Amino acid sequence: MILTIASKELKLLFVSPLAWTFLALIQLMLTWVFLGQLDAFLELQSQLMQIANPPGATEVIIVPVFAVASLVLLVATPLLTMRLMAEEWRNHTMTLLISAPISLTAIVLGKFLGLMIFFLLAMLLAVMLSLSLLIGGAMDLGLLLSNMIGLSLLAACFISIGLYISSLTSHPAIAAVGTLGILLVLWIADVVATNTSSVIQNFSLLRHYESFNRGLIDSFSLAFLVLFILTFLILTIRRLDGKRLHG
Repeated sequence: MILTIASKELKLLFVSPLAWTFLALIQLMLTWVFLGQLDAFLELQSQLMQIANPPGATEVIIVPVFAVASLVLLVATPLLTMRLMAEEWRNHTMTLLISAPISLTAIVLGKFLGLMIFFLLAMLLAVMLSLSLLIGGAMDLGLLLSNMIGLSLLAACFISIGLYISSLTSHPAIAAVGTLGILLVLWIADVVATNTSSVIQNFSLLRHYESFNRGLIDSFSLAFLVLFILTFLILTIRRLDGKRLHG
């Protein structure tokens, strides 16, 4: 049932011009950053060879590409998650869905998985750009894998919070604004905290992603991101359960 709901969500996404626009924009932006970094690397390559342990093509080119991808996902997620639940409430189809012999967990996970697959397709564009470096030489596949894991977890965090906010309202626009506001607050949490050991910084999703972006799979960041995802998925299930019990 989870796969059925995920498949339905994925089909709804691909009949929407918003999804195709998002894919086109992310491809355009990532390609632009990739070519810019590649040009800079080729210009500096002779100078880099003169220093000890110079950064390779993966560090100079791929790391910035994935950093930009994380920001694009942050901005795009509210637009893609706003209708997941809110539109169901607005069209009065959610009442039928939660009354059907389907577990609430399956409904939430199905909608989550549908958008997650879409985001993974978008990330595939960044991976294909990265792997094109193999044509000209070697690359750090470990660093690429770390970025793929980190960006996948970050996207899952964005989706889980967008899904929860969308379950709170029947107005997609309010869901989008609410999700974007929370994501921006979580983003700048480490900027407003001047003390590097501040507890506030621990709530910044992008701060945790930075570890993966540098090629470090930090167990604390990994646990934080996984718990973040689970927390908002459980909150969404409890929200639907409350609506089913109390109407």
